[in-house]
Amino acid sequence: MTASQELRAFLDRRLIRWIALAVLLVVVAQGAVEHKFSVRDNDIWWHLKTGDSIVEHLAVPHNGLFSWTAADRPWVAYSWGFEVLLSRAYAWFNLLGLGLFGVFLTLIIAYLQFWSLRRLSGRFWEAWLLAICSLYTYLFVIGPRPVFVSIMFYIVLLTALLEVNRSGQVKNLYWLPAIFLVWANIHIQFVYGLFVLGLFVVCQIASRWAETTKLAPAVLSPASLPVKPLLLIFGACVAATFIGPYTYHLYQVIFLYSKAKYAYQIIVELQPLTFRLPQHFVQLFLTAAGFCAVGWRKKVDLFKFALMIVASFLAFRTLRDCWFVSTTAAAFIADFPAPDSERDRRESLAEGGLLLATLGVFLVLLSQNFDFNERSLDRYASLEFPVDAVNYLRKHPLPGPSYNNLDWGGFLAWYMPQFPVAIDGRNDLYGDDLDKIFFEAQSALAYKNDPYLLQSGFVLLSKKYPLATVLRLTPRFQLMYEDKIAVVFARR
Repeated sequence: MTASQELRAFLDRRLIRWIALAVLLVVVAQGAVEHKFSVRDNDIWWHLKTGDSIVEHLAVPHNGLFSWTAADRPWVAYSWGFEVLLSRAYAWFNLLGLGLFGVFLTLIIAYLQFWSLRRLSGRFWEAWLLAICSLYTYLFVIGPRPVFVSIMFYIVLLTALLEVNRSGQVKNLYWLPAIFLVWANIHIQFVYGLFVLGLFVVCQIASRWAETTKLAPAVLSPASLPVKPLLLIFGACVAATFIGPYTYHLYQVIFLYSKAKYAYQIIVELQPLTFRLPQHFVQLFLTAAGFCAVGWRKKVDLFKFALMIVASFLAFRTLRDCWFVSTTAAAFIADFPAPDSERDRRESLAEGGLLLATLGVFLVLLSQNFDFNERSLDRYASLEFPVDAVNYLRKHPLPGPSYNNLDWGGFLAWYMPQFPVAIDGRNDLYGDDLDKIFFEAQSALAYKNDPYLLQSGFVLLSKKYPLATVLRLTPRFQLMYEDKIAVVFARR
């Protein structure tokens, strides 16, 4: 037996594959535990506060609660389902529950990414390597927010579409409306999934028309599914997105987001890739490989080609959407299935249970080695957010209203609920005009003309912003408190 044959035989052992999958998930779990994104993310706190409010009042909000500058503006809590789950995780297990909630979401995405690629390709090691490349580009770009649920549903949706396109069994899509019903009540990016499903239907129609007219028969792959059932499924999915407390108002939020401009200039995760990090180049490589996979076949799949173009545009335009092209490209690369006789056998239920047990043991060990406990998470939150400054204000109350920098607004809405915040991370609530006023003020560009700063009774700011330095020299304000990260000023 040659060395290559011995290596192949070694890699074909089920134990080796099982260990490789366990290593992949443990590494992902280590990253989630080590970085503690669940308590360091700016936006997670207003999501938590919204969930608490929904549970307390048994109703979803319809205006800008928690804010005194936008209290009378309409607002849709489009992630209300996620926020209720987040609220219960904290209510039951405090900060540790918040942290574990984020870790579990991260692990689910990692496993689904591998599951999808394994299902499409039929080859374990191909799926394993592609999953590593894809996850590396997007998994730790942002914290575990509602967008994580969108990534999960998108992976499942795209896998289903590719398998049905291969098999021609349209009945295997009948469950999609249930997915969109849940998705639309958890995150606004259900619209990405709806677009992809609509694109799939349109491309099937276009391919069938091309066949009928004999237009480019040697170039385009033929349609594989009947059009009428696809249209009915798509219509049912659209209708399902209207089932929820906000009905059609979700689409008004999408329209508002489409008009936003200033937020894309000031928020890092909404800005284009800088190519200063290695994962940006891996994303570029995956994208190029995805296009190559689409063009490798004798006939071009119109759906794959169109989706790669759209996904590339969105993913290279904003860091937050990098998952869109990475998951898409990886799926298209994997969509060269092995013959049935060569497909790797999937893990049994017993092996899956053993994998979960092993992962659980490693999570316990990781939590001990990386201080993943209530006290440690509280310490990390105190290093990122003005816990001590708020505790000072509780002991030495000052008249409101309050004024704060944008990135602390979500935390203050949750930790200092007695004072509505001036601004937080809900860009759809505040809009470009308010975002610009507050960003320019905290950067000390136009603070003298900020009407909200002039109305405030006290100011709580991060020391990293120029406004915190300028206000020390302003007679109108008096420094009342200072620590390593925060300052508090009272208006004279």
